[in-house]
Amino acid sequence: MPATALPPIPTRTAELAQITPAQWAAVLASPADQAGPWVQAAAQLGSANAQAVLGQWLLDGHGLERNPALALQWFLRAAAQDHPMGMNMAGRCLENGWGAPIDMARAVAWYQKAAATGLDAGLYNLANQLAAGKSIAQDHAAALKLYQQAADLGHAKSMTKIGLYYENGQVVEKDEEAAFFCYQEAAQGGDFRGQFNYAGMLAARGRLAEALEWLEKVPKTATPAYLQQVGALLERSSYAEFQQIGERMRALADSKTA
Repeated sequence: MPATALPPIPTRTAELAQITPAQWAAVLASPADQAGPWVQAAAQLGSANAQAVLGQWLLDGHGLERNPALALQWFLRAAAQDHPMGMNMAGRCLENGWGAPIDMARAVAWYQKAAATGLDAGLYNLANQLAAGKSIAQDHAAALKLYQQAADLGHAKSMTKIGLYYENGQVVEKDEEAAFFCYQEAAQGGDFRGQFNYAGMLAARGRLAEALEWLEKVPKTATPAYLQQVGALLERSSYAEFQQIGERMRALADSKTA
């Protein structure tokens, strides 16, 4: 089937109602120089979807000059229309100080609203706050319930969190097999923390070749801070292959932050 053509840049609000899901997908799949003007026009006309996308592109510097402050404003405009990801990303910005001073009370409020829509990322971020207990009363049982809801939607990062609860015997009875399953699912879903934890459990079971394969995947998506942390752990391993991977992880982290 031929690819759906990029629709004309909208000039009136009424035109947005005529955009089909296939056309919207075509916009998102187009090169940034083509999609950017379309998304900006749609955002200005009030499309919450476009506002959330524009906010993400401004936050990431995707085809546009990176501008966290402006990104937050677009997320807030989408959130004002009850857009789930707009609410979630407004929370992320306010939690991390992207484009505005850190404001945990507002961040949690947005996470609560995003979670109430059933958005997996909103459930995950609210669960993180409940687990940490810094900006909201700590409640691991409630956090685990939210992680489970997000995991049921296929959220890989939440599977890693559930695995930690089973591995540590927190809230639930300690169950290494359940933890192993959760880490495996998270790893296969692309979560770098899940990949590292899964590799660790494989290594503990003597499955070193498989563990090495998963460790090699971690740097593809892991943050520099995480690479520094786990790289240091691997450098202290008794296995030379793990030590070498740890050294490469830390070198990569240094290159990304230089």
